[in-house]
Amino acid sequence: MPHCVIVAVDGPAGSGKSSVCRGTAAALGLRYLDTGAMYRAMTCAVIDAGIDTSDADAVAAFAGTTAITSGTDPLAPTIAVNGVDVAGPIRSESVTGAVSPVSAVPAVRERLVALQRDHVALAREAGVGIVVEGRDIGTVVLPDADLKVYLTADPAVRAARRAAETGTRAVAATEAALKARDAYDSSRTASPLTQADDAVVVDTTEMTLQQVIDHVCDLVNERREQHV
Repeated sequence: MPHCVIVAVDGPAGSGKSSVCRGTAAALGLRYLDTGAMYRAMTCAVIDAGIDTSDADAVAAFAGTTAITSGTDPLAPTIAVNGVDVAGPIRSESVTGAVSPVSAVPAVRERLVALQRDHVALAREAGVGIVVEGRDIGTVVLPDADLKVYLTADPAVRAARRAAETGTRAVAATEAALKARDAYDSSRTASPLTQADDAVVVDTTEMTLQQVIDHVCDLVNERREQHV
């Protein structure tokens, strides 16, 4: 394996993907891509344009004219729509509630998957490698990734983490929302959330963030050593 290792990380919401992937990429000197932020950015743009997020045809047409730009520095990742920073707006409740149906539109996934693969190609060309997180990275976006990791955790733990992240005390409601989104994303026709057959499963329920980062770093280094 060359130095430019390609790491695909999938898992349900609240499993710790973003924090783990950023930490791993920073520790190993790799680039980082949050594909979930890309889908949120598209959803944010759809909402701002006044388009019904359940109108798949309208969303598909709009997606083809919208530029999503992602920064890949793990220490300062960025996300923009048509040149406008949307890092804050994409975390709003309205976007969170609509991101699943927008993400399920095949034309949206086709456009964003192409952008995601472009980022990976650029990382390879630069010889630095990249950690890519999402829900269909190991199965659809990067089926030939050097390492595939599937992060998971107990639903109650995932809900508590997400509630802490968003500053809400409604943990039970958060857990119900996460379960509903997981069910939706796992059953959608276009690129459903699923574990790749060759992914290494990492259950983060009883682990600290640093322990998970260290473990994933070890997995990456082991895979590198196997290909020296």
